[in-house]
Parts: sequence; C-alpha cells; structure tokens
Amino acid sequence: MSLLDDPPSTPGKFKMEKSPYFHRVRWHSSLAKLTFWSFVFLGLIFIFFFRSPPSGSLPSDPSRRSLRTSGWGGSAWEKRVRSSAKVRSRNGISVLVTGAAGFVGTHVSAALKRRGDGVLGLDNFNDYYDPSLKRARQALLERTGVYIVEGDINDSALLKKLFEVVAFTHVMHLAAQAGVRYAMENPGSYVHSNIAGFVNLLEVCKSVNPQPAIVWASSSSVYGLNTKVPFSERDRTDQPASLYAATKKAGEEIAHTYNHIYGLSLTGLRFFTVYGPWGRPDMAYFFFTRDILKGKSISIFEAANHGTVARDFTYIDDIVRGCLGALDTAEKSTGSGGKKRRPAQLRVFNLGNTSPVPVTELVSILERLLKVKAKRNIMKLPRNGDVQFTHANISLAQREIGYKPTTDLQTGLKKFVRWYLNYYSGGKKASG
Repeated sequence: MSLLDDPPSTPGKFKMEKSPYFHRVRWHSSLAKLTFWSFVFLGLIFIFFFRSPPSGSLPSDPSRRSLRTSGWGGSAWEKRVRSSAKVRSRNGISVLVTGAAGFVGTHVSAALKRRGDGVLGLDNFNDYYDPSLKRARQALLERTGVYIVEGDINDSALLKKLFEVVAFTHVMHLAAQAGVRYAMENPGSYVHSNIAGFVNLLEVCKSVNPQPAIVWASSSSVYGLNTKVPFSERDRTDQPASLYAATKKAGEEIAHTYNHIYGLSLTGLRFFTVYGPWGRPDMAYFFFTRDILKGKSISIFEAANHGTVARDFTYIDDIVRGCLGALDTAEKSTGSGGKKRRPAQLRVFNLGNTSPVPVTELVSILERLLKVKAKRNIMKLPRNGDVQFTHANISLAQREIGYKPTTDLQTGLKKFVRWYLNYYSGGKKASG
C-alpha cells in the first residue's frame, strides 16, 4: 500500500464538506492525473518495445538469471551445430545435452563423443557458481569437437531451431538449478529452471518428428524425510525436505504426464552426491578442500544427539556409465505430431555407490591427501533442506541398465585432489 492509499490515523473523524467547488477541483485533479499516467504508460511502452536490451543481456532479477541467450542462427552457426551433432560410429546416437558446461554434463558429453556419438551441448552459463569454471569445461569440450550453444532451456524458439537443424535421437537433460541451501535465497530460480524449463523442453520434444527419447537428472533429494534405508525407487517420495527436492519430485510427475499423454520415452536418474574432477564448488568435498588449504575452519554438521551425517558419495565416472547405460537402453518415443500412438517407456533409477560414508570420514581422507590438518567446527544440522543420510539401493539399475559402481571414496577423492591442485595452482590448465 502506497502513502496515497493510507487511511487517516483516526478513521471516521475526518470529513470534508462536498461543495460544488470541491467537486470541480476533484474533477480537474482527476483529469490531470489521468493525463499524467497516460504519458507514463505510453513512455513505458516505448521503452519496452524500442529500447529493450538485446537477448544476450543478463536480467537484473536474480531469479531470472537463466534467461540469458546469446546470438544464434545463420549458416555458419548451423554448420557448426551439425558438425558437432554428427554421428561418427556405425550404431551411434545423436544427443542434445542440456547443461553441457555443468559438472555431469561435461563428463557425459565427453564420454559420448569419445565413442563416436553426435553431441551438441546447450548451456546458459549462469553465475550460480564461478562461470570461469564452466568456460574452462567448455574449452575442454571444444577440443574434443563438442560445440556448446549458449542459450536457455526456456527459449522455445532456440530449442525448435536446434531440432530443425538436427534430428536428435536422444536428449540428455542435465540443465537445472542445483543446490539445496540456495533455494532459501532464490526460490524462483528453482521453479524457473527445474519446472518451467523442463516443461518447455518437453513441449518442444513432444511436437517434433521423430520424438527423441529423453534421459534426465532427477535427484536422491526426492527421498526427503524417508527413514527406510537403503532408498529404493519404490519408496515414498512425498516428503521433500527442501524446495530443490520438491522441484525434482515435480519433474518426475511432469515426466509421467508427458509420457502418458504424448508418448515420450522418459528415464529419470536419481543421482546420489556426485563428486570428482571438474566438480561443483558449492559441494562440501570441493569447498572443504579449498578451505583446508587456506587454513580456514570448516563446518561439519551432526544430527540430533550427536548423530552421524553420512552421504552415498558417487564418483563421476560411475555416474557417467549409468547415464550412458540409460541412453543405450532407452526405447523410442511413441508419439507423432504431438499425439501418442501407443504406450511408451517410463523409468526411474537410483545411481549411487551403495556405501554411505560419514562426512567426518570424508574430511579425514581429505586431510591425508592434502597433508593438512583441518580446523573442524562441529555444528548441529540446520533446518535448511539438508538430510541426515542418503543410501542408494541400485539393484534395479544393475538389472535394467547394467549399472555397477566401482570407485570407492578414497580413490575418487585422490583423483579429485590431483585435479584440484593442478587446476588452481597450475594456471587453470588442468585436464580431466
């Protein structure tokens, strides 16, 4: 409510005689106001239509950061897109990888390219964490022949254009707003990316011909407050502990809807605490490493009554094999022209390591690898979306897509630390 709308401090005690003179003054005042606001409105229209910023500029509202889209189109651009997406093996597939400059996206894109598949990346390079790390991943992929289009999954025109240029057989949808705690700062970004963005992608996919098969990243966070362990795909997922988890759960329901109505083949992958080289700086293993090396104290959470907080840490190479297994076993979508012809495949798999490790043990391993003693600050687990433990039952993924993790935490962290030291102390010229 503005000051002009504020009522008197003592309602009912203020009156003015409504003389003819008063009515004339009020009428002229109203006309002046109408004229003034008309000019303001016309001015805003002029600014919006004739002075709007280019599509590549970054909106000021942080919840809309992911709307950034760089210039695209033209014969040279299309040629680059086709070249990147060209299949170079006999039985290869052509894959659009969203979030290709992200942690998992980079590794999956590189693995697909190595085996001869066609790969085109899509990423908006937002600043949720250091964009320079994403640019370094982009440079790494470009050396392997993978082109990343800079754009947003909410940009329908761009997505339609990509499918016009390339008839993708598969979509590996990894673009999302990640992080559990950040949802308390910027909730809109999660709805924008994880729900609206996913729906926009599915809308385009259900309308193209042929429809692609879609594999997408859900999350172990959907298990929320579930206390039954290990977590199975059959367990309840209706008690999310964070907005991030709620948006991922919503994604699974949306996937079911588009599968049921339009015949899209959809496979959701519930990742369990992925770590490794080229990882995300907002993850505990990453910023613990940074702060231990800087001599800063690190906060280690414990549950009620000094309970242990543990995670099913899963190494990136194991996750990549799970993603490729899901892509290779994905059946074709069954729709055409936006209409379902027959039932289509709908799957959800846990991708974890099946060996939960206490966070205190994670820190001990890092201390040994870094040869630096951590300054530990033990704190109670806050009510910000974090859960006490995660533990994956992977029997379904083992049976259906041949998923079999092989990397223990000690081995995986050793590889991460080697990359970290090389990247941050070696002029950021590390390789995978």
